[in-house]
Amino acid sequence: MMDGIVHTEGTPMAKKYVALDPRTGKPIQMGSSSRGEVHYEPIQGPWSALLTADAMSLAEGTLERREVRWMEQRYVLTQRDGIRALSTVPQGMLEPAHRLLLAAMEHEDDDVRVAALEVLPEFAVRKSHELFDWLSVLLDDDAVSVRRAASEALARAAPTFPSGVRSSLANELRSKEKHRSSCAWKGLDALTKTWPDVVADHVDSLLLESDVELRRKAAKLLANIAARKTSAVWDLVSWALNDEDAQVRRTVAKSLPKLGKMDVRMGTVFAERALVDTDAEVRLSAVKTIQRLNRDHGRARDLIIAGARSNDLRVRQACVDLLPKIMSEDALRILVDDLLKTETDEKLIEKLMKYRFDAMLEGSEEEKNAALSPALPIPELDKEILISQGQRIGMAPVLQEPTPTATPLPEPAEQRTQPPATERRPTQDELMGYHDDDDDFDPMDDEPYL
Repeated sequence: MMDGIVHTEGTPMAKKYVALDPRTGKPIQMGSSSRGEVHYEPIQGPWSALLTADAMSLAEGTLERREVRWMEQRYVLTQRDGIRALSTVPQGMLEPAHRLLLAAMEHEDDDVRVAALEVLPEFAVRKSHELFDWLSVLLDDDAVSVRRAASEALARAAPTFPSGVRSSLANELRSKEKHRSSCAWKGLDALTKTWPDVVADHVDSLLLESDVELRRKAAKLLANIAARKTSAVWDLVSWALNDEDAQVRRTVAKSLPKLGKMDVRMGTVFAERALVDTDAEVRLSAVKTIQRLNRDHGRARDLIIAGARSNDLRVRQACVDLLPKIMSEDALRILVDDLLKTETDEKLIEKLMKYRFDAMLEGSEEEKNAALSPALPIPELDKEILISQGQRIGMAPVLQEPTPTATPLPEPAEQRTQPPATERRPTQDELMGYHDDDDDFDPMDDEPYL
């Protein structure tokens, strides 16, 4: 069987398909969840080389055969090939092509009915009226080849037409025939990528089935639904964790780490419930969920401490490994002393003793000296950064950078003050009353006295 090519958003469609809720008839609301538009391009083969008129004539049966050249080879095409080519007809010929396809669904030749089913998902994108009614009929056809083709068409059409195949898909999921059920589960799994809310509706009903295999398969889909962040997943996980079958609880518990990553509060609630489950695998998944939660979250911290006292050895081991990551050294030693009173596993006791060991008090001289050894030198670049931020380097006081002082400007020349004149002190001769005659010399004094 040849499949069409799946295309996502960005490729033009002949007609946009809107999924309807079969109970209300209203479009299924997806909220803010992202999904791509999915449709098919016509399947390729020798029939692609047919002219529209020849394809219609072959499908109708008025033309018995037509020879074409495709991929450098020659082929003789019959009515089956003409039906396959119906998905390639232009829009103006869509109505007569649709009538021919419906007629092929009830043709007496098994090969013709198989060809009609092979082209159904591609043609339904353009016009789906009555096609899925015929699909549900041919799923129970007398011919094995027709039933297999119908199952495969259902799997291919499910991601694009969730409301059109809803009832058929629900029945096929519960079929006792392996091929029919496997095709239905394949289609339901593909539906998680396009319409997760529809899958949640199917899983909701499957978890209520008495057949444990159906519940186990449904639980496997919860991880994919959780990845799509649909709101319905919370209730489904809650119900699955209460299932009487341990395998169902184990399967859904494996999705708890994803849930805890998306919502810490909900993940903590589910982990708390799973931590007291009777099955060891479920409890271990709960511990893994706690490991992914924010360990600063108060409830998660309490769950880790409580898990360190669990009756399950693996749960105790996993929780004890987390204790140093959520507690200070002093608080850890106090808790370890309490845990050692009831712990019986030798390896776990050895690990707890390591947590309680204090090298400064109980270690050898070498260990004490190692604890007192000087710290590694701080790089010069880090010192400069610390100093610039005014922070302390080791035990040294914070260094304050000297505040630069402004250099005084020189005063203008006219404003400069002259230094005071030095006062002259009198000489000893002046104090005694002597005077210097040279200063009062008169030349007439040299004349003789007459």
